[in-house]
Amino acid sequence: MSTNTSIAFEEATGPIDYGFTNDYMFRVILQTNKKVLIGLVSALLHRSPEEITSVEVTNPMELGQRYDEKDFILDIKAVINHNMIMNLEMQVVNRHDWPDRSLSYLCRSYDQLTRGQAYITTLPVIHIGFLDYTPFTGSEEFYSEYLMMNKRTGKIYSDKFSLRVVDLTQIKNATEEDKSHQIDYWAQLFKATTWEEVRKMAKENEYLEEASKALFMMNADDLARERSYARADRMRYEQTLNMIISEKENALAEMEKTLVEKRNALAEKDNALAEKDNALAEKDNALAEMSARIAELEAQLRTKNK
Repeated sequence: MSTNTSIAFEEATGPIDYGFTNDYMFRVILQTNKKVLIGLVSALLHRSPEEITSVEVTNPMELGQRYDEKDFILDIKAVINHNMIMNLEMQVVNRHDWPDRSLSYLCRSYDQLTRGQAYITTLPVIHIGFLDYTPFTGSEEFYSEYLMMNKRTGKIYSDKFSLRVVDLTQIKNATEEDKSHQIDYWAQLFKATTWEEVRKMAKENEYLEEASKALFMMNADDLARERSYARADRMRYEQTLNMIISEKENALAEMEKTLVEKRNALAEKDNALAEKDNALAEKDNALAEMSARIAELEAQLRTKNK
């Protein structure tokens, strides 16, 4: 890939055109730079980089090829140390389908056996999503893990089947263990919007430095910029579409609220009218009883006067 750098990484200032939250940029750097991938994977697994002896991306994309939205593969699928499969995905736009989407990716990766292989030889699979939104209402976790388990006893069904989320909006809630492996620094790098922020993260360790410099080089590459622009344009479209849908949903919710209030008001009026009708009925009954009593007294009086 050709590059055109007029300034050095150490001199770059101001906004980043295409950061790691651009899913093309995220993918192309992890696919082309094994050191960055090892650094990120080791942090996510709470291991040292030296423990990651092998990492192979098994679904590489052709970097110069144009992809339609329907064809674009958003995740990195890698085999770690020949004994684990890991999917990594960057998702900025909330499509409101994360649980189903991630589970689908996870199941496809877990279904890896060829004819004649024993089920016990299935490699563990972890699907990790870097999300720039909180997928579940009320959840404030930074790095969360979901496993299949017995609902009543809490018994884990299998630890070979795992879904994880790095919530880029909840970096402040990183645990001490997450911090000790600098997952929060990776998240800050991914969220960085200026080169000053990126250089600050680059000082933390050699893997973050490698990722920072790779981001700088890819931002100077004409082809990577073109593909990143296409992805950014698509994300802007999705965000606009989501905003329009959200506004319409809010408008419908307001209309429904107004209708409910009107129905409640009508119900209150009906109840008030019913109470008045009951009161009038009670008065009519009382008058009828009084009339009957008066008639009775008059009859007694006439009888007495005879």
